[in-house]
Amino acid sequence: MHGNEPAGVEALETVFALLDREPIVNTDFQYKGRLLGLIGNWRAYSKGKRFIAKDLNRQWTPENVQRIRHADPSTLDSEDQDLLEILQLVEAEIADCQPSQVVLLDLHTTSASGGIFAIATDDPESIRIAIGLHAPVITGLMRGIHGTTLHYFTTENFGVPMAAAAFEAGQHEDPLSVNRSIAAIINCMRSIGAVKPEDVENRHDDILLEYSKSLPKIADLVKVHPIKAEDGFKMRPGYRNFQPVVSGELLAFDRHGEIRSPTDAMILMPLYQPQGSDGFFLVKAVH
Repeated sequence: MHGNEPAGVEALETVFALLDREPIVNTDFQYKGRLLGLIGNWRAYSKGKRFIAKDLNRQWTPENVQRIRHADPSTLDSEDQDLLEILQLVEAEIADCQPSQVVLLDLHTTSASGGIFAIATDDPESIRIAIGLHAPVITGLMRGIHGTTLHYFTTENFGVPMAAAAFEAGQHEDPLSVNRSIAAIINCMRSIGAVKPEDVENRHDDILLEYSKSLPKIADLVKVHPIKAEDGFKMRPGYRNFQPVVSGELLAFDRHGEIRSPTDAMILMPLYQPQGSDGFFLVKAVH
């Protein structure tokens, strides 16, 4: 979904290779279902940019989707075209294989270092899948942002039982973010019954558990700080995901001056890249 986050793409390529090889070394192996891997914003991905015209992972509202579906193709910008192509691919796959359930795992990385985490919707199946990723689950994030894949990829919009979750694998350039994404994909496949538990190596659990140790199991959104390009937002250096901050702590600057934390919390996704619509998130542990 973001062109400057290559770890998920590399992870999917590896998982497809593993699935091709597995029946050779494990003759009892069977894959149940169909795995579709997509580069969401491939135009931005080819340029190594988060997006070309606008953040693709903020465009998934019913109104915007309908606008794009009925627009003159020549009027669509880069992300509009990507959104339409994703929809057409997913809908074609659903029509072809007539699944009993569709699961979306949206793979991401962050510009800051620090812990991994998963994002779930309010759907119990989404929460179950997110918990199975062995990473802190962030609740309430759907209230703070709008137009993500998790908002749109629902049973109501596709006419087939659907559950969606997101996984944040670590920092963009960290090569281990690829390993963590691989582990998350495989654990997700195990959770939904696409592969049998006995066919999944324990090391995939170990990879995720090692990187999320000492982090909360569940944290709830307290605040999101939205930004615009003209704000001149600049995050103070050195913040990591899940780093504690205290009320009144100076976090960032913009054209209006200082930006301070309104409460004691943990910081999540502090922005250290030129493109983005959120400066930082604040969460509090609930479990």
